[in-house]
Amino acid sequence: MGINPDRVINDKLLVRPLPVNGDLNDIKNYYSNRKDTILNPSSKLTIYYLNVRGLGNKMGEFEIHVLPLHPQIICLTEHHLSNLETDNISISRYILGAFYCRPRRKFGGVNILVHESLIYSNIDVNRYCHDYDLETCALKVNIRSVVYCIVYIYRPPAGDLSNFLTRLDSLLVYLHLPSINLIVCGDININYLQSSSSRNQLDSLMALYNLYGVVDFPTRITDSFSTAVDNFFIDKGKNVNYSISPIYNGLSDHDAQLLVLNEVTVSNHNPYSTRIRLINESTIAQFKLNLSYESWVETFTDDNIDTNFKNFLNTYLRIFNCTFPYKRIYSNRNRNAWITKGIKISSKHKQILYILSKNTENSKLRSYYKTYSKILSEVIRLAKKNPLQ
Repeated sequence: MGINPDRVINDKLLVRPLPVNGDLNDIKNYYSNRKDTILNPSSKLTIYYLNVRGLGNKMGEFEIHVLPLHPQIICLTEHHLSNLETDNISISRYILGAFYCRPRRKFGGVNILVHESLIYSNIDVNRYCHDYDLETCALKVNIRSVVYCIVYIYRPPAGDLSNFLTRLDSLLVYLHLPSINLIVCGDININYLQSSSSRNQLDSLMALYNLYGVVDFPTRITDSFSTAVDNFFIDKGKNVNYSISPIYNGLSDHDAQLLVLNEVTVSNHNPYSTRIRLINESTIAQFKLNLSYESWVETFTDDNIDTNFKNFLNTYLRIFNCTFPYKRIYSNRNRNAWITKGIKISSKHKQILYILSKNTENSKLRSYYKTYSKILSEVIRLAKKNPLQ
């Protein structure tokens, strides 16, 4: 199905690097080529950010969307989860590194997930949080002797700008060090596609810490407006070679952003493994035999009972560890077995439909996209619930 250019009503979308003729084949080719340029940045430090507008019932689709991108760090805002629900977030090979949930009000919230191959430490910044003014969480990541401080912020649109800037300034004073590579990202609800007093105030504050916004494309587009309210703020002196890309997802009314630091080499390839002792009939028989050969002379060489017990325990553990050594087992199990080939194909088709629906006034196409999305969500929910069926 093609799109008649005369029926494209949202001219704001033309700001995006999408095929302007709206042809389905062109969109498919664009989507494929676009993914090829960013799909495999696993050797570079990659940070993914999205205002997800409610994560709870989107978890399955989100995993399908984000896992092929291989980011080392995933930042989500407006997850709308409680502390208990946040603790139960489970994305294959990612660890919940930091988070904030609103203690009294609904919605909002921020969290950071870290790939299991990275070494990180959480930073307690809860004292700088205040619902409707600033919601934030932060962590440090050590990569090749360099410390990166990832700070995730959310400024609700109804919040007080002055309070936000004051709290953000205090937060940055606490976190900023010359030796640390500070990266701030999030939804600040200040449009960076146009000049404004709010933007000037935020830019002036960030400049004090040598941080500058790098998003120069729309991150939220509707039929009536186009804004860049989501941004990354980085030190361009410490991050000379970087790229920032929009990621179209259909999970939210915000598009995601992918920041790649091309000079920072990392690896996501950390095979899942565990250590087990080799305990079987053969090793148990050998253990008994080894115990029978032990004279235990050293066990009774002292009048002190504690000393004798330590001698006994040392001898016993020596025999035990030699007979039952640890062995590292690498798992071949697919922890995403529920993501079938059919689900992957359907998810890609949904993303194409998402782009098409944003570029047309065809009510039938938009209705078809909504119905398709609901059916796919239900299929994914059932697949996660019964992965072996």
